[in-house]
Amino acid sequence: MLNRVTKFDLATAIAVLFHTIGLVGLLFFDKTFFLAATPINLLLSFVLLIWTQADKNKSFFLFLLCCVFTGIAVEMIGINTGLLFGEYAYGRVLGFKVLQVPVLIGINWFIIIYCCGISIHTFLMHAINKIAAETGKNPVILKALSVIADGAILAVLFDWLMEPVAVKLGFWTWKGDGSIPLFNYICWFGISLLLLMVFHFTKFNKQNKFAVNLLLIQLMFFLLLRTFLN
Repeated sequence: MLNRVTKFDLATAIAVLFHTIGLVGLLFFDKTFFLAATPINLLLSFVLLIWTQADKNKSFFLFLLCCVFTGIAVEMIGINTGLLFGEYAYGRVLGFKVLQVPVLIGINWFIIIYCCGISIHTFLMHAINKIAAETGKNPVILKALSVIADGAILAVLFDWLMEPVAVKLGFWTWKGDGSIPLFNYICWFGISLLLLMVFHFTKFNKQNKFAVNLLLIQLMFFLLLRTFLN
């Protein structure tokens, strides 16, 4: 008898399908057409993450809104003052803008921080539980530091992988000689630390297999584009 298909399986299949179509389209067909679908793909990932989140409570939505509004706010500061990230400007790919910042960028911040937080939390739980079993103590501080710091490092690595692809596709451009400044990654790390602190200390269910799968799908998506995109 076949196992029942779970919502995690269905969400993963949908994400794989859309990212595969986007990957093939960007590599082999008209980039303009497939770039226009970027907001749809981003919104679809956002909806699937919310759908697969178990026991959605006020704390989960508080974290979600915190990521969205913080993401938009820091981008507004960055793009209008240069005090965060560096000197850059957004293109038209991500759609409607407020103060030169696409509104969808807030959703992108949520997706990255949530997926990195869930993934690190999932991978660390086995090690943390093993330590607790061996010592008879719950390493609360170790768990907090691991989820927050390692999650922020993972978020920065994701941005490092994504940046050259995003620039090449016109999501945004860096001013000056066009190179990506180290300051960008420093700011990413600091802001990710703050948002992952909210993630860790906000009380909601942090088990979501699809979030882990989506992070892996997106990492592979950007890795292949970074390698083969002309």
